[in-house]
Amino acid sequence: MKTISENRAFNGVQGVYTHASDSCGCDMTFGLFLPEEAEKEPVPVLWYLSGLTCTHENAMVKAGAQKWAAEAGIALVFPDTSPRGDDVANDPAYDLGQGAGFYLNATEEPWAPHFRMWDYVTEELPRLLFNAFPVAEERQAITGHSMGGHGALTIAMSFPGRFQSVSAFAPIANPTASDWGRKQFTAYLGADEAKWTPHDATLLMRRRGFDGPMLIDQGGSDQFLDLLKPEALAEAMMARRQNGVFRMQKGYDHSYFFVASFIEEHVGFHARALYD
Repeated sequence: MKTISENRAFNGVQGVYTHASDSCGCDMTFGLFLPEEAEKEPVPVLWYLSGLTCTHENAMVKAGAQKWAAEAGIALVFPDTSPRGDDVANDPAYDLGQGAGFYLNATEEPWAPHFRMWDYVTEELPRLLFNAFPVAEERQAITGHSMGGHGALTIAMSFPGRFQSVSAFAPIANPTASDWGRKQFTAYLGADEAKWTPHDATLLMRRRGFDGPMLIDQGGSDQFLDLLKPEALAEAMMARRQNGVFRMQKGYDHSYFFVASFIEEHVGFHARALYD
C-alpha cells in the first residue's frame, strides 16, 4: 500500500492510499478519514459508497462529512466505484464500465477479469483496512449515494450482523425494474435474471430486510426519480415493517448539494448506532 496524500482535517487525518488489488486485478485507490481519537485506540467506521461516474474523491471532497465524523469520533472510508486502468474494460456510456462497477462480481466478458467490486468492498478492502489502520472491525456502518446507495443497501442486507446501521441518499432502489440496473446486470451478470436478485435492495427488503436501523433520504425534485424507483423500496420497507425511516426531501435534486445538506444527520444517525 502506498500513501498518496495525508492532510490534517478537523484534528484528524484525511488520507488517500493506493494498493494492488487481487480482487480487481489492478491498482485501487481509496480515501480514509481518521478522527483524532484514532491516535489512541481503534474507532468505529462508516463506509461511504459513491455513485456513477465517481471516484473515491467525489464524496471525500464534496459531502462535507469529515467535520461531523470528527465530532462523533468515527472513521470514514471512501472506496472507488470500479477497477481502472488501460487494460480494464470500459464502455463509452457513463453508466457502464469504469466508474460504474455497481458493487457486484461480473461473470460475463469482457468485465469478468476485473469487475469484482463486491469482493473488493466486502472482503479485500476491509481486510486491508483493519490490518493497517486503527479501525474497529466490530463497529461498522455503511451509507452511499445513488449507485452507492444501491451498494450500501444490498451489502448491508447480505451480511447480517456486520453493520450496526445503514443509510442511503437517493439509492437505485429497484434496479431489476430500471434501466439503471437491467442494462448493467445484463452486461455484467448475463441474461439470467435470477442472478440479478441478490443485487436489488427492494427484493432483498421483501425477502430478509435489515437487522438494524435504516435511514433513506430521497430528493423530491430528483431528475432521475423514474430510474431510482424509491416508491418500490418504501413499499417493501412498510410491508416488512422495517426498523427505518424513508424521507422525501422537497425540492432537492440528485446532486452533492443534496448529500451535503443531510450528511450531518446521516453521520449522527450512524454514530448513535455505532456507540449504542
